[in-house]
Amino acid sequence: MKHFDSDAGGSIPASRLAALVLASGLRCVFAQSAPAGGADSEAAGAGAQSAAAQAQNPIAHVISVPFQNNTLTRTGPCRGTADTLLIQPVVPIRIDANWSVITRTIVPVVHLPRTSPEQGDVTGLGNIEPQFYFTPAHPGKFIWGAGAQAWLPTASQDALGVDKWGGGPAVVGLVIDGHWVAGALLNNVWAGSGKGRVNQMTLNPFANYNLAQGWYLASTPVITSNWDRASSQRWTVPVGGGFGRVFKIAGLHVNARLEAFRNVERPRYAAATDVQAQLQFLFPEH
Repeated sequence: MKHFDSDAGGSIPASRLAALVLASGLRCVFAQSAPAGGADSEAAGAGAQSAAAQAQNPIAHVISVPFQNNTLTRTGPCRGTADTLLIQPVVPIRIDANWSVITRTIVPVVHLPRTSPEQGDVTGLGNIEPQFYFTPAHPGKFIWGAGAQAWLPTASQDALGVDKWGGGPAVVGLVIDGHWVAGALLNNVWAGSGKGRVNQMTLNPFANYNLAQGWYLASTPVITSNWDRASSQRWTVPVGGGFGRVFKIAGLHVNARLEAFRNVERPRYAAATDVQAQLQFLFPEH
């Protein structure tokens, strides 16, 4: 993985370049004109709402590829800006008529700002985290999945992750009720032992309220707790939300979302704010 130094004279970190691409995609949301009136309009609106519910369900039986860029301000001892691009392909696999496995892999491309006068910016690959959820193929009103998450020692530099194998349990539950899609993902990962070990919980509650023509309101904070740290440096708790829209490009449903969060509880050098921009591509089952 190439190292991008802030003094290299015009180099653009890969994650920041991705943020520009995502921003261009988000502009497409506003460029989409409303469909014509009458039956075509109603059908298009219903299709967008159905696609929105699928996009907002992390264990939907549909192949999707989200690209989520997180811009993190006031990070580290020098209070710089960090970027993390999360590539998160989701692939459902039918086991039999009653059960499926939903695979969800998180691939982070991380840019960290300068941490000292001697240490420049760092960009590279973080720890890849594959997730596997067993879920009913035909769920009821309450949709659930249970399984495991792995932690792979793929960080390209020490500052970007932990060079240890690990894993732990992972669960998800949600309901789709009218305009609402709400639920949570929860996992805890253990990796390594002794100095540098990982014991971290991640809780991702989400609430989406779907409006007309594919528009929706959303709040999807990611709460983390590093159990090995002192209690005052353990939790990161963001508060915020945003909006999104599902639309079509060349017959393919695309979900665009923009949210902003403030970390009301955070460790000393954690980011103060997080701006999330996401483009998610949905591929129908055949």
